Amino acid sequence: MNESGKKLKLLVTGASGFIGQEVAHQLAFGGYYPRLMIRKAGDDCDICHLPADFAMADLRNRESLKQAVKGVDGIIHLAARATFESYETLKPSILNGSLALMEAGIAAGVRRFVYSSSLLVYNGSTPSVNADTPANPVLDYGRIKVDTEKKLSEMAASAGVSFAALRLPHVYGPKDLYFSQLRAGRLILPGLGKNIYTHLHVADAAAAIIACAEKSYSGILPFGDRLPASWIDFLKVAKKYYTKARVYLIPQWLALMATALLTPLRHMRPYPGLETPGAVRTYNFNLAVDPELLWKDLGLAPAYPTIYEGIPAVAAEHPGQGVLPNR
Repeated sequence: MNESGKKLKLLVTGASGFIGQEVAHQLAFGGYYPRLMIRKAGDDCDICHLPADFAMADLRNRESLKQAVKGVDGIIHLAARATFESYETLKPSILNGSLALMEAGIAAGVRRFVYSSSLLVYNGSTPSVNADTPANPVLDYGRIKVDTEKKLSEMAASAGVSFAALRLPHVYGPKDLYFSQLRAGRLILPGLGKNIYTHLHVADAAAAIIACAEKSYSGILPFGDRLPASWIDFLKVAKKYYTKARVYLIPQWLALMATALLTPLRHMRPYPGLETPGAVRTYNFNLAVDPELLWKDLGLAPAYPTIYEGIPAVAAEHPGQGVLPNR
């Protein structure tokens, strides 16, 4: 609620993305009338029916951002080039674009800003991550996320804006790459999957993001579900529902070598997934987050506290595709 007791007017950047779509749906069907920012016509195909208004803007175009933030109470910033590329390649959208968005928001009187960061600000070798674990990224993607968090936080503090940076774990759901590959019948895992990682159903990620905006939460925290789990454990649960899918576990060294050989062709794949060395390394990080972080501060609990509740819910979204559980 804003000062007059009305629902907040929230701008969602990256509204056509995986997490952005879920945030947009929860806001729209939760009584809000959000403003959904898209970069070009056609990006809104999965959200165009929502009760919302739309802003066509680009993080690299300051004038477009001025119109996008006009009249909103808060910003949920999810848009970015989410690829494992060089710092300079990522800088225009992740760093410069985010700072331009904050600058436009401050000028327009916005007083709430929620930023989606990443667990990849850590180096992947710490057994457990908590609020005091220092950021120590090994990838340029993590480095630029840390720099963006810091600069946004400084700008927000000087302007009296509440600022939350949520270091998201592996967020999964019906529309993500992992389950899209399982439904297609083949999943390649670049590693043996024994490392422990933190996971989170997309519905819970969106709920926490929205709650930070509602409550004017300020802080920079990692968070996830109640039970970090290895990729092998994640896969065991998923395979109960995607029985026809073939899964290939490729040793990390071999995956690194193969993706390194593909690096010269990177320019042909502007949105890389598992075919980059950086992606291979992240799949082999150990990143188990303290399960109490953020939830207690927000007074919330995840609807899907572990993968044992979350994965069946994902499978139920696509019935009739030959992915019935084993009996």
